Amino acid sequence: MRYPARFEPAPEGGFVVTFRDIPEAITQGDTFAEAEGMATDALLTAMDFYFEDRRAVPLPSSPEANEVQIDLPPSISAKVLLLNEMISQQVTNSELARRIGITKQEMNRITDLAHATKIDTIAKALHSLGRSLDISLV
Repeated sequence: MRYPARFEPAPEGGFVVTFRDIPEAITQGDTFAEAEGMATDALLTAMDFYFEDRRAVPLPSSPEANEVQIDLPPSISAKVLLLNEMISQQVTNSELARRIGITKQEMNRITDLAHATKIDTIAKALHSLGRSLDISLV
Protein backbone atom coordinates (compact mmCIF):
# COMPACT_ATOMS: atom_id res chain seq x y z
CA MET A 1 0.00 0.00 0.00
CA ARG A 2 1.26 3.43 -0.94
CA TYR A 3 -0.34 6.47 0.69
CA PRO A 4 -0.09 9.87 -1.01
CA ALA A 5 1.51 12.55 1.17
CA ARG A 6 1.79 16.31 0.83
CA PHE A 7 5.09 17.95 1.69
CA GLU A 8 4.50 21.62 2.46
CA PRO A 9 7.33 24.03 3.27
CA ALA A 10 7.09 25.08 6.92
CA PRO A 11 7.34 28.81 7.75
CA GLU A 12 10.25 28.15 10.11
CA GLY A 13 12.00 25.92 7.56
CA GLY A 14 11.78 22.27 6.71
CA PHE A 15 8.65 20.44 5.58
CA VAL A 16 5.31 19.48 7.13
CA VAL A 17 3.91 16.17 5.88
CA THR A 18 0.20 15.33 5.85
CA PHE A 19 -1.87 12.48 4.43
CA ARG A 20 -5.34 13.24 3.12
CA ASP A 21 -6.40 9.58 3.49
CA ILE A 22 -5.03 9.28 7.04
CA PRO A 23 -5.54 12.69 8.69
CA GLU A 24 -4.06 11.47 11.99
CA ALA A 25 -0.65 11.12 10.32
CA ILE A 26 1.17 14.45 10.52
CA THR A 27 4.90 14.97 10.85
CA GLN A 28 7.74 17.23 9.81
CA GLY A 29 11.43 17.24 9.08
CA ASP A 30 14.20 19.78 8.63
CA THR A 31 15.00 18.46 5.16
CA PHE A 32 12.91 16.75 2.51
CA ALA A 33 14.76 13.45 3.12
CA GLU A 34 14.23 13.68 6.86
CA ALA A 35 10.53 14.52 6.38
CA GLU A 36 10.15 11.56 4.04
CA GLY A 37 11.63 9.22 6.64
CA MET A 38 9.42 10.68 9.33
CA ALA A 39 6.38 10.26 7.07
CA THR A 40 6.68 6.47 7.20
CA ASP A 41 6.87 6.57 11.01
CA ALA A 42 3.86 8.90 11.23
CA LEU A 43 1.84 6.64 8.95
CA LEU A 44 2.68 3.56 11.03
CA THR A 45 1.83 5.37 14.26
CA ALA A 46 -1.52 6.48 12.85
CA MET A 47 -2.29 2.88 11.84
CA ASP A 48 -2.03 1.95 15.53
CA PHE A 49 -4.94 4.30 16.30
CA TYR A 50 -7.18 2.49 13.82
CA PHE A 51 -6.22 -0.92 15.19
CA GLU A 52 -6.64 0.14 18.83
CA ASP A 53 -10.06 1.67 18.11
CA ARG A 54 -10.99 -1.21 15.78
CA ARG A 55 -11.85 1.22 12.97
CA ALA A 56 -11.52 0.46 9.29
CA VAL A 57 -8.35 1.93 7.82
CA PRO A 58 -9.00 4.12 4.75
CA LEU A 59 -7.27 2.63 1.74
CA PRO A 60 -4.87 4.85 -0.21
CA SER A 61 -6.30 7.00 -2.94
CA SER A 62 -4.57 7.85 -6.20
CA PRO A 63 -1.83 10.44 -5.82
CA GLU A 64 -2.50 13.98 -6.93
CA ALA A 65 0.01 16.38 -8.44
CA ASN A 66 2.85 17.28 -6.08
CA GLU A 67 2.18 14.34 -3.74
CA VAL A 68 4.74 11.73 -2.78
CA GLN A 69 3.70 8.12 -2.20
CA ILE A 70 4.79 6.62 1.10
CA ASP A 71 4.91 2.83 1.31
CA LEU A 72 3.54 0.79 4.17
CA PRO A 73 5.58 -2.35 4.86
CA PRO A 74 3.93 -5.40 3.23
CA SER A 75 3.29 -7.07 6.59
CA ILE A 76 1.41 -3.99 7.84
CA SER A 77 -0.51 -3.73 4.55
CA ALA A 78 -1.67 -7.34 4.97
CA LYS A 79 -2.77 -6.67 8.54
CA VAL A 80 -4.69 -3.57 7.41
CA LEU A 81 -6.53 -5.67 4.84
CA LEU A 82 -7.30 -8.27 7.50
CA LEU A 83 -8.60 -5.67 9.98
CA ASN A 84 -10.76 -4.03 7.33
CA GLU A 85 -12.26 -7.38 6.31
CA MET A 86 -12.94 -8.35 9.92
CA ILE A 87 -14.74 -5.05 10.48
CA SER A 88 -16.64 -5.35 7.22
CA GLN A 89 -17.89 -8.81 8.21
CA GLN A 90 -18.31 -7.89 11.90
CA VAL A 91 -16.00 -10.72 12.97
CA THR A 92 -14.28 -10.39 16.35
CA ASN A 93 -10.79 -11.60 17.21
CA SER A 94 -12.37 -14.38 19.29
CA GLU A 95 -14.55 -15.56 16.42
CA LEU A 96 -11.69 -15.49 13.91
CA ALA A 97 -9.46 -17.37 16.37
CA ARG A 98 -12.15 -20.05 16.64
CA ARG A 99 -12.44 -20.28 12.84
CA ILE A 100 -8.73 -20.84 12.29
CA GLY A 101 -8.16 -22.98 15.38
CA ILE A 102 -5.92 -20.75 17.47
CA THR A 103 -6.20 -19.10 20.87
CA LYS A 104 -7.56 -15.59 21.31
CA GLN A 105 -4.11 -14.51 22.53
CA GLU A 106 -2.53 -15.75 19.28
CA MET A 107 -5.20 -13.88 17.31
CA ASN A 108 -4.49 -10.70 19.29
CA ARG A 109 -0.84 -10.95 18.21
CA ILE A 110 -1.89 -11.31 14.57
CA THR A 111 -3.80 -8.02 14.79
CA ASP A 112 -0.99 -6.29 16.71
CA LEU A 113 1.09 -4.12 14.37
CA ALA A 114 4.13 -4.37 16.63
CA HIS A 115 4.14 -8.16 16.46
CA ALA A 116 5.75 -9.85 13.46
CA THR A 117 3.32 -12.28 11.86
CA LYS A 118 4.04 -14.75 9.09
CA ILE A 119 2.30 -13.81 5.87
CA ASP A 120 0.93 -17.37 5.65
CA THR A 121 -0.85 -16.83 8.97
CA ILE A 122 -2.49 -13.64 7.72
CA ALA A 123 -3.45 -15.40 4.47
CA LYS A 124 -5.02 -18.23 6.48
CA ALA A 125 -7.05 -15.73 8.53
CA LEU A 126 -8.23 -13.97 5.36
CA HIS A 127 -9.12 -17.33 3.81
CA SER A 128 -11.36 -18.10 6.79
CA LEU A 129 -13.18 -14.85 5.95
CA GLY A 130 -13.72 -15.99 2.37
CA ARG A 131 -10.93 -13.81 0.98
CA SER A 132 -7.50 -14.52 -0.42
CA LEU A 133 -4.31 -12.53 -0.19
CA ASP A 134 -2.83 -11.80 -3.61
CA ILE A 135 0.78 -10.73 -3.84
CA SER A 136 2.15 -9.15 -7.00
CA LEU A 137 5.37 -7.64 -8.22
CA VAL A 138 5.15 -4.13 -9.66
